[in-house]
Amino acid sequence: MSLLKNSIFGVCGRSLILLSIVASLAACNDQPPQAPALKSVPVIQPQSADVTRYLYETGTAKALDSVDLTARVSGYLKSIDYKDGTEVKAGQRLFLIEPDQYEAQLQQAQATVEQTEASFHNAQVQLDRQEQLARSSTTTEANVDNARATRDEAKAQLDQAKASLREAQINLGYTNITAPFDGFVTEHQADVGALVGSGSPTTLATIVRLDPIHVSFSVSDTDMLRIRKQARARGLTSKDVETIAVDAATKADDGFPHQGKLDYISPQTDAETGTLSVRAVFENRDRDLVPNLFLRLRIPLGVVNGALLVPPSAIGTDQQGRFVLVVNESDVVERRSVNPLDRSGDLQQIQGSLAAKDWVITNAASGVRPGDKVAKQDAAKQAQGEAKQSAAPAAN
Repeated sequence: MSLLKNSIFGVCGRSLILLSIVASLAACNDQPPQAPALKSVPVIQPQSADVTRYLYETGTAKALDSVDLTARVSGYLKSIDYKDGTEVKAGQRLFLIEPDQYEAQLQQAQATVEQTEASFHNAQVQLDRQEQLARSSTTTEANVDNARATRDEAKAQLDQAKASLREAQINLGYTNITAPFDGFVTEHQADVGALVGSGSPTTLATIVRLDPIHVSFSVSDTDMLRIRKQARARGLTSKDVETIAVDAATKADDGFPHQGKLDYISPQTDAETGTLSVRAVFENRDRDLVPNLFLRLRIPLGVVNGALLVPPSAIGTDQQGRFVLVVNESDVVERRSVNPLDRSGDLQQIQGSLAAKDWVITNAASGVRPGDKVAKQDAAKQAQGEAKQSAAPAAN
């Protein structure tokens, strides 16, 4: 009997447990399903500003003037009167070729001039006497003609002697090699005591002018048309080319610290490359720019009014082109096509179907797609809060 009771109670107990489980499951099924949490994405509103558009090119610095200093007369190099690589002034002596023989030639030429001058004056006196006698009929016309011929010959000899004197003066001057302009002189190519200028001119060194300095580069014909269009919009003509600004930077520069102006635009396009040769001139007081230095250049093309600025990470690329992701008023992600312009510090200038009031996802590669519903997180406010938190311990 007790065994039967235990069996009955065991079966009933298990049935109650099962009924309890079923009731619990039924109660769970009566509750509404929980909606998945929306993904939180950082967003910002674009900054609006008037920005300048630029044309970017590369160029090479070239000395405004570069002249080889040569020995134009033959002789032994007597002295080198500068230090290699230093700056010199116009007219400063740089080399001296032994001048003794040229001084002697000059003295000889001066003596020849004095001698021929005496002969000329004597011939002139004889001609005057013969002409006076001819007027009194005491001499013949033949004597007058002979005196005139002698005078003319003496005059020609005097002119020749003066030319030889001038040549001797020039040759003596060539022994003293001076700087034709302010500039820097390269290392000397001949040593003191060396025979120079024998047979052909000998290059002794090169002098270059570094301030100002030229920068040469090439521009496509299309870009040149854009530059000319921008110039016309400013009311400039082809004569005002020197008012068009050009900024330059070396590999070591941040930004474009060197300011110059266009100096020359080729009047014709290279048929093979479709480019024009262009040159700019830059002040170079600190000698930061040296010949053959590679430079980055930018030329302003005009101002874009109301350009929008966003973080570069907000711009994505797909088969349709460049885009940003925007969270609309319904918190749904939308794709907006944009055209990147230039950089403005840490932000990227863009144009496109975007407004300053739109909320742009700061990272286009965050994993959300157009049509997704998300939760906006104001990145600017979050950054301000983090800044306050980091500053709080310092204030205490």
